[in-house]
Amino acid sequence: MDPSGQRRRPARERLLEAAARRFYADGVAATGIDTITADAGVAKMSLYNNFASKAELVRAYLDARHEEWLGLYRARLERAEGPAGAVLAIFDSYADHAASAYEHGFRGCGLLNAAAELPAGDEGRAVVRRHKEEVESLLRGHLEHLLPGRDEEARALAEHLSFLLEGAIARAGLEGEGARLDRARSIAADLLDKL
Repeated sequence: MDPSGQRRRPARERLLEAAARRFYADGVAATGIDTITADAGVAKMSLYNNFASKAELVRAYLDARHEEWLGLYRARLERAEGPAGAVLAIFDSYADHAASAYEHGFRGCGLLNAAAELPAGDEGRAVVRRHKEEVESLLRGHLEHLLPGRDEEARALAEHLSFLLEGAIARAGLEGEGARLDRARSIAADLLDKL
């Protein structure tokens, strides 16, 4: 127990939380192990007892970001009406991400930010790629329900909406706020209304 009498969270959980804060705010390369362990309030050995390397910690961070986004998406999907609403739930979950209270402000997609720092062939980049492919696959699945028997059209529109969404999150990150995501959602809604 800590001095307040509360049970301390496991070191792995505290390390992942500290890594998430620091990697998002400062970047993967600029964040050292000492910073993460100090923020987590654990000894360096605790980090290596939970992660074989910084690269493994980065992959765990990327997996956690993916799961965090899926949680935002599922919450939006529960309130969505019909396949068009499900498509827009994806846009809404990106906007929810932008609206989160980040210590140093919104910097865009944490997955893309991290991937930009990782070398070609790094497993972390593959984690990010799988996430982005899953988002496009979710779009495609909802569009196939909206456009029965028009699978090629649904595939092409899913790719188009994915590009719109990813461009919006990149611009929103550069601008430090989510207005571009709101505009992208509006564009997507207009496209869906015309189907």
